[in-house]
Amino acid sequence: MKTWNEIKTNDSWSIFKIMGEFVEGYEKLSAIGPCISIFGSARIKEGDKYYKLTEEISSEIVKRGYGVITGGGPGIMEAANKGANLNKGKSVGLCIDLQFEEKNNDFIDSDKLLHFDYFFIRKVMFVKYAQGFIVMPGGFGTLDELFEAITLIQTHKSEKFPIILVGSEFWNGLIVWIKETLLLEYNHISKEDIDIFEIADSKEEIFEIIDRFHDNYDFSPNF
Repeated sequence: MKTWNEIKTNDSWSIFKIMGEFVEGYEKLSAIGPCISIFGSARIKEGDKYYKLTEEISSEIVKRGYGVITGGGPGIMEAANKGANLNKGKSVGLCIDLQFEEKNNDFIDSDKLLHFDYFFIRKVMFVKYAQGFIVMPGGFGTLDELFEAITLIQTHKSEKFPIILVGSEFWNGLIVWIKETLLLEYNHISKEDIDIFEIADSKEEIFEIIDRFHDNYDFSPNF
């Protein structure tokens, strides 16, 4: 069993590993240019309607000159990287080792593949260099990334950027709870907080939101 002093020493040395992950992430992503981050379930299979829609969205993103950032795994992440890669766009994977994900997907550009040991550093990279979040149906990880971004904008710790929830049939229950419970019943958020995100069901709606936003804002890191 480690002594308390040994634990403190290990914690101190881990700072250098944390710094190294930040430096590598900042250097690589800052050189890529404007990107859109796409999130969603790793469990969605090829052939699912949301897999297909994600691939189409990603393809359109790179046609418009953006890169695509994902978590580098299977499911929605694979579909997003695939849409970018097959259309010769920038396909970025911010990967982390997880027991239930066997490996990175095969559609990430080799020079844009980053590995992280720390979830919190990975989340910084998703937000800092994204000119928009497209959030497909997903589980706890997707919700974590979604609410992290909403909180950063709500608290003015990040510049505002479009957050688009895709699939009203999936997201409507959550939106109703946010409006009726958080806002109206308990007053835990402000009315303007609802405007931080939007819902879309089609490629056309997604890009109308992105284009409308970037007609008024420059491309730049978010903090």
